[in-house]
Amino acid sequence: MTLQTEQQLEAESIDQNRLDRQMIVILDFGSQYSELIARRIRETQVYSEVLSYRTTVAQLRQLNPKGIILSGGPNSVYDTGAPQCDQAIWSLGVPILGVCYGMQLMVQQLGGGVERSELAEYGKASLSIDDPTDLLTNVEDGTTMWMSHGDSVTRLPDGFELLAHTANTACAAIAHHDRKLYGVQFHPEVVHSIGGLALIRNFVYHICHCEPTWTTDAFVEEAIREIRARVGDKRVLLALSGGVDSSTLAFLLYRAIGDQLTCMFIDQGFMRKLEPERLVKLFRDQFHIPVAYVNARERFLAQVQGVTDPEVKRKRIGHEFIRVFEEESRRLGPFDYLAQGTLYPDVIESADTNVDPQTGERVAVKIKSHHNVGGLPKDLQFKLIEPLRKLFKDEVRKVGRSIGLPEEIVLRQPFPGPGLAIRILGEVTEDRLDILRDADLIVRQEINRAGLYNELWQAFAVLLPVRSVGVMGDQRTYAYPIVLRFVSSEDGMTADWSRVSYDLLEIISNRIVNEVRGVNRVVYDITSKPPGTIEWE
Repeated sequence: MTLQTEQQLEAESIDQNRLDRQMIVILDFGSQYSELIARRIRETQVYSEVLSYRTTVAQLRQLNPKGIILSGGPNSVYDTGAPQCDQAIWSLGVPILGVCYGMQLMVQQLGGGVERSELAEYGKASLSIDDPTDLLTNVEDGTTMWMSHGDSVTRLPDGFELLAHTANTACAAIAHHDRKLYGVQFHPEVVHSIGGLALIRNFVYHICHCEPTWTTDAFVEEAIREIRARVGDKRVLLALSGGVDSSTLAFLLYRAIGDQLTCMFIDQGFMRKLEPERLVKLFRDQFHIPVAYVNARERFLAQVQGVTDPEVKRKRIGHEFIRVFEEESRRLGPFDYLAQGTLYPDVIESADTNVDPQTGERVAVKIKSHHNVGGLPKDLQFKLIEPLRKLFKDEVRKVGRSIGLPEEIVLRQPFPGPGLAIRILGEVTEDRLDILRDADLIVRQEINRAGLYNELWQAFAVLLPVRSVGVMGDQRTYAYPIVLRFVSSEDGMTADWSRVSYDLLEIISNRIVNEVRGVNRVVYDITSKPPGTIEWE
């Protein structure tokens, strides 16, 4: 059997697993909430995928979804060049739910009318239910739903009925019960829509007749089967960062293929205090997963010497990572596969993959920045294996927990690939790294002691490259300030500064000033994202 034939059989097997799974397809028309719709459906333990609105009916038939959701979008359906779906979709015989733009497109293509509203509607609105059955079963009359539209349905297509309205929107929810076509003018997927999850459950369970089969245990079993079928007796290399994604992937791969897996951890010298040592000890000694530790601290520090521009800093760290990775992979290899912790949001948003024209295999040309800090050279032609690419972040945490990943890693807060190098503004030096490591350790200790670590999206310290005058022990000091950055967020896309207690801030400030040499001032960042970013560089 040729390699190409083996690969084709593997692909067919994996595709068949996908086709055998009950699923809801979301056709994306450019909504900022399309990914969130998929997440909400996954929360009902039903598999969902986000696809382009250009997906044809023939492609949809091949996928055999139990239901289809048309997302919202920024356009008006009557605009020239507005995105349109394949009109044959209405004859598929599959339940369809249109959300905002998706509802308006449904109405327009089926002969109804959509026009610009005299009164646009944004934000919370009270939903008055006219038909409490089917889609709106158990959705409370007067419940709050989140609106975001400047257009409205002015005429329903033949056979459609009104399900609900609001003060400013006559057609807030509609249905053609016989054809199982539904539309809502609001966003049931956002957290502000109080009755939104009940509506989604109605569509998924009662209208599409899905079963809750998308579970953590089912995913783990399927992933292990796929990994074994694809890898066979070949070797796999994983660049381990210590974050939840790469750590979960390491545990999953080791369960599937054992010592055929080699994890490489490149210590670039920019991690938190004692983290590299603890990570290697945890994987090697406690879990017996092979880890090749590469101490490249001096090499990386030399690359950023004298560099103050954050982009130059990132690029130099990235380029050095490429060089170290290339050298070490050749020393440890050969390897047939590179494992990468790509998640489903990366699949939706990213096009950072190539396809081998001869085999059809995806070929790795990049390690994503949330796992490491640079890309791979194009001449390292590993075949890419991405077992987590179907999962959202919260699903990865569930998988990690189910296969024995320690809670300290499962719940680890996001940490940038370049590490502390981008939490030191300006030039990175050994002295500044030591100062920031000590300050960061105090922050983590006190946040944990206060029971806030799992409540905050991120809590960390930043070192500014300026000095200010202070007084300590009746002596004048001239030392660095530390900035505390604590934020709350659901996904990192937006964030708000956290209103932690003054008492906690006082404890952290006193400890840092008293225990960290070279610091005499602590300040708190109260900037949200936007306009700021979570990290300072």
